[in-house]
Amino acid sequence: MLATAKASPTGSASAESPEAVLGDRPADRGMNRGLKLLCVAGGTVAVAVGIVGAFVPLLPTTPFLLLAAFLYARGSERLYRRLVGARWVGDYLRRYYEHRCMSRRHKVFTLVFLWTVLALSAIYAVDAGWARGLLGAVGAGVTIHLLRIPSDPGTPPGHRCASNGPPEP
Repeated sequence: MLATAKASPTGSASAESPEAVLGDRPADRGMNRGLKLLCVAGGTVAVAVGIVGAFVPLLPTTPFLLLAAFLYARGSERLYRRLVGARWVGDYLRRYYEHRCMSRRHKVFTLVFLWTVLALSAIYAVDAGWARGLLGAVGAGVTIHLLRIPSDPGTPPGHRCASNGPPEP
């Protein structure tokens, strides 16, 4: 897990809050300023590539956003909290990283968006038959990968996915 949940004064952490993911691990523990700046720079590049990956069919989004969360957690607590608290990707990152699952709604959106962009690319941007075949193969691979990720029927991010099995020790 990226970090353990941090208990609030009432004794429990809100699964919606960045504290539930960040936990009690401060970003500045034992790191010099130069290394922290490298982590922030790398995290920023990873976020940018992840955003581009949302619109480019052959460029994945999730690994870059997870990398950005990892780097920000070590380089800047403020940027980390902004990323995991972001409206568009925060809940997605928490579910994927903590529980290795996705909501069904997000899977459907991702697959519809993926195949729409691939089809438009194949029709308007690619002339070679082998490149169209490659787009189809990548689409099939991503689809299989997404369908193998357990679905979360809509439980809050703090809860385990129903199809995820028992928690790891």
